[in-house]
Formats: sequence, C-alpha cells, structure tokens
Amino acid sequence: MRPDLDAVNALDAVVRHGGFARAAATLNRVQSAVSYQVEKLEAQLGVPLLDRSHYRVRLTPAGEALLAEGRRLLGHADRMASMAGQFASGWEPRLTVILDGILPLETTLRALKTLADEKVPTRIQLKVEYLGGVQFRFEKDNADIMVVKDYAGRPDLEAHRLEEVQCILCVSPQHPLAGRSRVTLSELHEHIELSVQDSSDRGDDEHMFGGERVFYLDGFVAKKQALRMGLGFGWMPRYLVNRELHAGTLREVRYAGGSRYHFTPLLVHRTTAPLGRTGRRLAEVLVGRPLAGHAE
Repeated sequence: MRPDLDAVNALDAVVRHGGFARAAATLNRVQSAVSYQVEKLEAQLGVPLLDRSHYRVRLTPAGEALLAEGRRLLGHADRMASMAGQFASGWEPRLTVILDGILPLETTLRALKTLADEKVPTRIQLKVEYLGGVQFRFEKDNADIMVVKDYAGRPDLEAHRLEEVQCILCVSPQHPLAGRSRVTLSELHEHIELSVQDSSDRGDDEHMFGGERVFYLDGFVAKKQALRMGLGFGWMPRYLVNRELHAGTLREVRYAGGSRYHFTPLLVHRTTAPLGRTGRRLAEVLVGRPLAGHAE
C-alpha cells in the first residue's frame, strides 16, 4: 500500500518533537490519533519505524531511511500545493516564447533569469527561429509570445517596441571587397553573399542583394565564422561584431547603397488569449515598462 502523507507527517512530528505528546500538541490532535497513524504507517510499510523500548522513542535503522524519503515526499507535496495556489492566482503552467535569431539572446536570457530569481512557477520554453520562421512557429505551436524583427500584422496581435538594432554589411579584411572605397551592386554580385536561412523556407531576407551566388547558413554564429574566413560578405547585427570591427578582424563594406540599416524589434502576443502573469511579467521586463494594453 502507498503510505499516507498525513501518517508520514505524524511520524515526522514525533521524531522532531521527541515524543507523541508533543507531536500531538503541535499537530493539534489527540495523542491516541497520532499514535494510531504511526502504527498504521508501520503496518502499511511492513517494518517497525520506531524503537519504543527506551524512555524516548527512537527511529529504527529502517525508520531513518524511510523517514528521509518521506520528508522528501512531504516537501514535494508542499511545493505541489504552493504551485497550485500560484496557478490559481493567474500564473500560467507553461509559456512558449519564439525569438528571432537576429536579436540578442542575452537580453532574453537576462529577462528569464529575472523571472527565475522571482521564483515564477511557470515552465518556459524558448525557441529560436529566423525571418518568416518566427511567425510560422508562433502560429504552428500556438505560442504565447514572439520577439521578432518583423511580422505580418493582424487585428488579434498586439505589438510592443523594443530597443533598436543596427546591422552592418561586413567582410573579412582579406576579402577583395575590403580594400575598396566604394562598392557598387554589380561588384557585390561578383562575390558570394552569406545569409541566414529563413527557417520557414518561405523566402529570403528583404535586405539581400539579389545575386546568383548565395550561401545560406543556419545562424549568425556560423555566419560570423564564415565572414571571418573570407567566404563572402553579409549583414550582421552590430552587437555580434563590435569586437571584430574594433579589432579589424572584420570590416565594413563601403557599399554605395548604404552599409548600415536599423530596425525596431517587436514583442508580439495575442489579444484573443491574454497573457497570464508570467507572460505579462516577461513582456514587461523585455519592453522595460509596464504594458500599456494597446498596440503600437
């Protein structure tokens, strides 16, 4: 038979308080009831838990091992009750967040650490996608939040602006484009463009240059490595290449049409399924202010 948690609690009280009388007073029960629960637990488990031959009862060796396990069960039960209370007060059991891989992962991880430090009970899943794959995954997984470079707006989606991101057209100092003071579009087309693959396979980045020679990579870490090797040229978010640009291990391409652009990322969620307390808290940490409750 499975042990009764109330009986385990009674045994724990007897041991902690040094006897049945004190345990009964602590549990606000009569002594006979506490004694009955412990005896019932011993019968259920089939082993003596207490040595009653001394002036004060002591745990038997088996009792010591089983009470240690029982205390873990009591701890799990307390945490279960606490989580249930938190869920009942608006903390959601699960939260799924889709992040565009061009955005700083560290920013989102810091926000998640804030929630962890606040002991938020929700299980949070973070998925990284690229370009159109962000909204594709948001819809397919019925996710709660997407943090995205751009998305197809709808009346049921609410967006909040995040900190602006700058992108720079980069190349290795050994690449032929690095030594030119002014690069034309036709000159770019003579070389391999490096891009990150749209994880939905629905299209290319709107900032691509339209040349025939393109290598698609699975993320910006691989893209930076390819750039440093001199494999080609491509856009990189500045926060990922600041150190390399200062050190000269990457250079900015002097493209005549402009070698930099900015965009404002957005945190997006549904209005038809309002965020719970965890979702709102995460959004507020990422946005840097309380949610205003209206689309921007």
